[in-house]
Amino acid sequence: MPNNSHQRAAEFHDLASHAHRAAAVHHGKEDHQTAHEHSKAALEYSNKAHQHSEQAVKKSANQPRAKT
Repeated sequence: MPNNSHQRAAEFHDLASHAHRAAAVHHGKEDHQTAHEHSKAALEYSNKAHQHSEQAVKKSANQPRAKT
């Protein structure tokens, strides 16, 4: 499926965004340990999103363009 890498990248971006928001909430409550865990998860999701984005770009570059 050509858009699979794009879809997975989008999913990981959403997960990272959610984890960042959760970290901010916990920081606001001075629950720094939980906030740190959410921040770490956000970084992991962001890295995965980046990897999938790179894969999507490579796959897109290798596919023949449709003639119009």
